[in-house]
Amino acid sequence: MRRTQSRVSMVSLVSAAIVAVGALALPGVAQADDQDFFSYTGAQSIGSFAPGAVLKTRSVPYHLAGVATPLEAVQVVYRTTDAKGEPVANVTSLLKNPTKSITGVVSYQSAYDSLNPADSPSRAVAGDFHLFGMTPVGRNISVGNVMSNAENAIMPAVLALGYAVNLPDTEGQNADFAAGPEYGMNTLDSLRAISAVADTGVSATTPIGLVGYSGGAIASNWAAILAAKYAPDINRRIVGVAQGGVLVNPARNLQYVSGSLGWGGVIGMAINGVARAYGLDFDRYLSDYGRQVLRQLSDASILNFWYPGLTWQKLVKPEYADPKSVPEFVDAVNKLNMGTAPVPTTPMFIAQAANGILEGTAPGPAGIGPGDGVMIAGDVQALAHRYCAAGLPVLYHAYDPLSHTLAPDLWGPESVLWLLDRFANKPAPDNCAQVGPGNLDAFAPQQHAR
Repeated sequence: MRRTQSRVSMVSLVSAAIVAVGALALPGVAQADDQDFFSYTGAQSIGSFAPGAVLKTRSVPYHLAGVATPLEAVQVVYRTTDAKGEPVANVTSLLKNPTKSITGVVSYQSAYDSLNPADSPSRAVAGDFHLFGMTPVGRNISVGNVMSNAENAIMPAVLALGYAVNLPDTEGQNADFAAGPEYGMNTLDSLRAISAVADTGVSATTPIGLVGYSGGAIASNWAAILAAKYAPDINRRIVGVAQGGVLVNPARNLQYVSGSLGWGGVIGMAINGVARAYGLDFDRYLSDYGRQVLRQLSDASILNFWYPGLTWQKLVKPEYADPKSVPEFVDAVNKLNMGTAPVPTTPMFIAQAANGILEGTAPGPAGIGPGDGVMIAGDVQALAHRYCAAGLPVLYHAYDPLSHTLAPDLWGPESVLWLLDRFANKPAPDNCAQVGPGNLDAFAPQQHAR
């Protein structure tokens, strides 16, 4: 009973911290003191290093909303792979557990969702705080790190349970927004890197749990998808993946959010992110208005991307009104389709809301149906069924009355409880028979228009 009460008390703390996402106060004037740290400038070619190789490290106080805390973070620059398959450097931050005994590593993939590298978790951990485009003396300000810092508020609770916490820059150092496979490789190599740094307390056998909501779910699930082939050394250590608000097939999500009062602007962010990640030039397809919007969104975050009612058709010339008529776009988004990617090998907790009307998104057209405002509930159900059919233990929770930004209040505590049981080697629960029917065409690849 005492152990149960302790778990419930700690989960209540996690829940309260997640609720605080919308209630952060302005911070003090802390700032990262060495921006050069975040890039690799060594004489040796980065391609000569193996994925996950440590390039440099440092220790900094862990900052919460720009304020230094007593916690210590080890920041690691490491070699990884980008969306084009090229070797690149990236950064992760390991929050050291104050105790000497580490139960496991919780790798928390943040939903910092931004096209601005300055909004990455590593900058927030080191002291940068970004809010509302203002630039007070002594700190950088923009909107993106509000999400990163707010999410990070749950980390002390996880640390108190005996875990170290990994916070990778999932989008890489160019902020390649929505490039799912890159998110996954960045995450997997961050786990390799922290396991090779003695000061983290993480060894090559420490168990790992992956956690992420929305953009963090993109990283968490793609890491699980790619792990068996890309990082089998990490795959065998992953005890489970807890995710919510899942982006399954981005081409369909762009149809769903088209014209949304709350989420229309994500169309422009996604086009920018896909173009940046895969080195594409969409300029010849864009209208004058489209060029203006994409330029304005080129360093936007999920909190300052508001273009109510935006559609693909408003961004492109009339002859490209059908996205399938842009071959570069078709080829890129097909690479981001979870439904045609390999099936992971680790147990899953998946949660999905479905009341997108609360965030200005009407139910999608036939075959898409309702979602949470940006993610499609039927597509997430179909993904759960695909994993169930492959024999993966899946616990699926439907938060139908909630929208995308409200669902984390339930998902956070449930994720923690579920993950604690995975670390404790308890059998993974399975409710596959109760998952909704899902969308029939959820995974259909885009075809080039003739």
